[in-house]
Amino acid sequence: MKNLITFAVLFFVTVSTLQAQKFKGLDKSPMDMIEYAPNKGEQPWARILYSRPQLKGRDIATLVPDGKLWRMGANEATELTLYTSMNVGNTTLDAGTYTMYAIPAEGEITLIINKATHVWGSYSYSQDLDVARITAPLSEVDDSLEAFSMIFEKGSANGMNLHLGWGYSRATVSFSK
Repeated sequence: MKNLITFAVLFFVTVSTLQAQKFKGLDKSPMDMIEYAPNKGEQPWARILYSRPQLKGRDIATLVPDGKLWRMGANEATELTLYTSMNVGNTTLDAGTYTMYAIPAEGEITLIINKATHVWGSYSYSQDLDVARITAPLSEVDDSLEAFSMIFEKGSANGMNLHLGWGYSRATVSFSK
């Protein structure tokens, strides 16, 4: 009887362990991270966490309509962490974590930096928490990006540029120390 009980316990532990090891598939809009450091091995100035939606044959204008607030990605709202104070537009941002939104329009995009953090989508967006709004030209290019993408690159002598792209649309926003 003792052996039967031991066997039963081992059987249920094995079955439950096998069930626990079922991993889910890839997200439809995988999370990505970009970071900018002025030189390799130096303390970074900024990091952005965002999810990367895909076009999958859809029209970008229906996914991100002109004049409508957009969370700059998918799932959680895009999160900007500054490790040092930075200037963007006419605003100085203290080191810290912020949420980023955007409002596209014909020929331009308004980037919004907001004090809220850990926000799902743009459903709880509050303009009262905005700390900066920067308008940048939106240009059309010949090559299409299937997934929404962001990259940092060296900007002015003491700055960095954030490049945004999806479909045939591109924009750049400059930050400086």
